[in-house]
Amino acid sequence: MPSASEFASLLPVIGVNACSQTLNHHPFFVVGEKYVRAASQGAEGLPWVIPPLGDQLPLQPLLQHLDGILLTGSPSNIQPHHYDGEPADPNSPQDIKRDATNLPLIRAAIAAGVPLLGICRGFQEMNVALGGSLHQKVHELPGYLNHRENPDDPILEQYGKLSHNISIQPGGLLQQIWPETETRVNSLHGQGVNRLADGARIEALAPDGLIEAFSLPAAPAFTLAVQWHPEWQWHPDDKVGDFPFYRAILKAFGAACRQRMQQRLNSR
Repeated sequence: MPSASEFASLLPVIGVNACSQTLNHHPFFVVGEKYVRAASQGAEGLPWVIPPLGDQLPLQPLLQHLDGILLTGSPSNIQPHHYDGEPADPNSPQDIKRDATNLPLIRAAIAAGVPLLGICRGFQEMNVALGGSLHQKVHELPGYLNHRENPDDPILEQYGKLSHNISIQPGGLLQQIWPETETRVNSLHGQGVNRLADGARIEALAPDGLIEAFSLPAAPAFTLAVQWHPEWQWHPDDKVGDFPFYRAILKAFGAACRQRMQQRLNSR
């Protein structure tokens, strides 16, 4: 068993899922740098990229070595058949390999007590993996805002703009992280939660009532899903400004990962 001083020098191993993409006619597994840095610097962990290998990825041996999992955003959408949805728009980007990997990975990670932080597509994956469903085009539904970014804006504005308020629900995990009733977030998504998975708790709502964050109170470890992008501009040294709310989320996730690391190493 490591000593207290040895624990202090160790970093929790945080899995960051990769997407499957074709670049210059070659298949690649790719992960955004901002997510890796959020796991490394924001959560103060050792990032470990999880390839989207589907049923060829041995989940239980993998989870034995992980102290947390960060589920990333992506340009792609979850295939609707995973939640009994209508066929996808032909122009909707898909990632079959990521779906085949992350949906069972989420269920196995929760059962194993591995902390989870889902961001944007990762948020939607967590809801679908647990039995929930999605709106495929929120902006076309009456009464809902257009939660998408303007594709013509520079990236700094797309991610850096605080697009709308969220109402943080009292008594939940998110309020423990950020003890305020409202704050503002960026917004870069076309899909959103339709039916929330059984057992999930609403943590935040957009002004139009769309679910922006949820947790899983019965999970044995930290389990939080957010529709916005806290991996963007969380760092206090960011030259274009930082968002303390985002930093607090990554810090809380990192603390849960360190707790998991201690439990994992103590059990050896």
